[in-house]
Amino acid sequence: MTNWIIEFIGRFGYISIFTMIAVENVFPPIPSEIILAFGGFMTTYTDLTLLGVVSAATAGSVLGAAVLYKIGSLLNVKRLDAVIDRYGGVLGLKAKNMHKAFSLFKRYRNWAVFLCRMVPIIRSLISIPAGMSRMKFRVFLLLTTVGTLIWNLLLVSIGALLGESWEEVLVFINVYHEITYLALILAGIAYFVYWIWNKKKQSN
Repeated sequence: MTNWIIEFIGRFGYISIFTMIAVENVFPPIPSEIILAFGGFMTTYTDLTLLGVVSAATAGSVLGAAVLYKIGSLLNVKRLDAVIDRYGGVLGLKAKNMHKAFSLFKRYRNWAVFLCRMVPIIRSLISIPAGMSRMKFRVFLLLTTVGTLIWNLLLVSIGALLGESWEEVLVFINVYHEITYLALILAGIAYFVYWIWNKKKQSN
């Protein structure tokens, strides 16, 4: 996939960056880090500029996020409750727990949307609960744009600084991903332990 991405960017420039980043937000398996880092490298020997690459990537990312926000806004919470009440027992899910999670998101949603744009895995998915919670779209767009701009500027700049060694940025990104995975796993374990403890407390 890496070779295909590099060839696509080399042939179509800004349009390819915009398109692939937009698609990556909806279908995360496409590695945005490669697109951004290689785009940065290309500013060192082609007509592409740092501002142009960052702008194209940010516009594509915001478009993809807006699509997921819209999907989230179309989800019916009541129907989701019904599905969880019927099948949630298999996964240990309860509607009231989902409501608590949404309440927590609503409480910190501005920070959540902003910071999660710079976090692997949930960088795209955060747009869905934002839509479901009916977060003001203009606020969502502002926070998404600023968070995305910071992330894109960082990776594109590193790619440009590393030059022909731009792929080295992927090593650091992999470490960042692993730390994020570990943090999410630990958070999940902590929540599970709290849920068990709270359930036992209620039963006593």
